[in-house]
Amino acid sequence: MSVFLLLIILFLAYVLGSIPVGLAVTWLKTGGDLRNTGSGKTGATNVMRSAGRKWGYLVLILDGAKAFVAVVAATLLWPLSSMMIGSLVIDVPVVQSLAGIAAIIGHIHPVFAGFRGGRGVSSFFGTLCYLNLPVALIGIATLAVVALLSRFMSLGSIVGGIVTCAILIVLYFWGRVPLPHVAYAVGVVGFIVFEHRDNISRLMKGTERKLY
Repeated sequence: MSVFLLLIILFLAYVLGSIPVGLAVTWLKTGGDLRNTGSGKTGATNVMRSAGRKWGYLVLILDGAKAFVAVVAATLLWPLSSMMIGSLVIDVPVVQSLAGIAAIIGHIHPVFAGFRGGRGVSSFFGTLCYLNLPVALIGIATLAVVALLSRFMSLGSIVGGIVTCAILIVLYFWGRVPLPHVAYAVGVVGFIVFEHRDNISRLMKGTERKLY
């Protein structure tokens, strides 16, 4: 029963993450397919460039919200169950982290949009807003400041993610954060940095496109 419930939670998280918010908002605003413009991604940055800044901010919030809801659902559904894999206890923090990963995979490879989505930054911070709101707010603030000062959203996303991981690691050694949440953040941010490898290359060459 626990395995079945876990699969339901992960499926629900993936489906929530797959909701193509950026694609829908841009189509309603411009009538065009966001995947055929700019970077081809469906995240907030490409929406800002294709449909306007305020619509990009809306997508930013909604992409975070869908992942937030996925983790909330996992938290509400799992406490009545428990499961062991070897010596590993599948407890609430583990299931929260797995649900976050599933939601982010859904955002990056959405079943409702031909498996072509965004890079997962908004969804990651959305999950973190539930897991640890103060750290999430610091990470989001870091992202915003770096992006506004440098005018590179990619740089802001990378720095914001790394700062978030650093804070969570410190808090873990202080006994304030469970290990699954730290492992989740480090793994996801590492993947997000990998997803930005083309942006990193352009940043190093000085050819990265600026926000404004």
